[in-house]
Amino acid sequence: MQKLQPKIKDVAHVAGVSTATVSRALTQPERLSESTREKVYEAIRATGYRVNKAARNLRTRRAGAVLVLVPNLGNPFFSVILSSINEVLAANGYSVLVFDSQQPSARGQVVSDYLLNGSVDGLITLDGNMSSAMGETLKSANMLRNVVFCCEWSDEMSLPSIRSDNALGARLAVDHLFSLGHRRIGHVTGPSDNILAQVRKAAFETRCAELGLSIAPDWIIPGDFSLASGALAAEQIAAMPERPTAVFCASDEIALSLISRCKHLGVSVPRDLSVIGFDDLEIAGFVEPSLTTIRQDRTRLGRLAAEELITRLNSVQPQEASRIVLAPVDLIARESTMAIGAESFPPNMA
Repeated sequence: MQKLQPKIKDVAHVAGVSTATVSRALTQPERLSESTREKVYEAIRATGYRVNKAARNLRTRRAGAVLVLVPNLGNPFFSVILSSINEVLAANGYSVLVFDSQQPSARGQVVSDYLLNGSVDGLITLDGNMSSAMGETLKSANMLRNVVFCCEWSDEMSLPSIRSDNALGARLAVDHLFSLGHRRIGHVTGPSDNILAQVRKAAFETRCAELGLSIAPDWIIPGDFSLASGALAAEQIAAMPERPTAVFCASDEIALSLISRCKHLGVSVPRDLSVIGFDDLEIAGFVEPSLTTIRQDRTRLGRLAAEELITRLNSVQPQEASRIVLAPVDLIARESTMAIGAESFPPNMA
């Protein structure tokens, strides 16, 4: 006998909520608490319930797909965010198309065609450097109301954004190093044209000034969130006549590569140089020494971005461009930072 497809009432039964609540989770998620939404999504996974895409798309004249732009698919930071975006959109009956926005095909006609020919209903972009041409394409396709920024954003475009409190993260990093006795603190930045890098650098400099710390010009080292820039920064630090005793890196990839290269250069981390990153990638707790870092809740970032888009797709009236800051971020203290003059690693707290 063929197994019957699960229905919305089955989801409601497993979640312990009404069918109306399940319907709201799929069409108006902002009207429910996060705990209730999670109950419904868990029940959807458990039952295998799927929205009838064909019937829904015929009824609403929609494509049933969402485009997600990612600035670097090779960066492991984005994997959890993409998984969460996909989970929420799939539960609501949408397929997900992912493009690396740094690739020529994503910058050219391919993405424009998706937006202009009705192949997608909305866009989530994790890349804040949206080109003016992309903005014009979105206007031409009448899709600006169905665009959500996630992680990054553009101050030039009045669009909703879901983001972590990057300034708070930078302040936490400086405060942690200061509490360990460090007074010579450097910073390896992200790309100069990246909004996250700009906010983290500005907050780093502001907090250092508030604490009365002087920053030598060569202690601010340009980077680009990559492993290569971390290795290059390590070489620059090792060659300095007066080194910082600690360095805040704008990403975990920078920090991890910097630590690895320091070992080859005879600079001991954390005994000679304390290092702190930003993101809390899965590998951060498993390297030697384990990495002190700023943790972002990437799961919530992805879910909130997808839920914001679902709300906009299901709304008859245009929605205001809400700007949501996901706070707080958390400091995760591990072995790559150490008090000045200490003889051993601090306890691994993660």
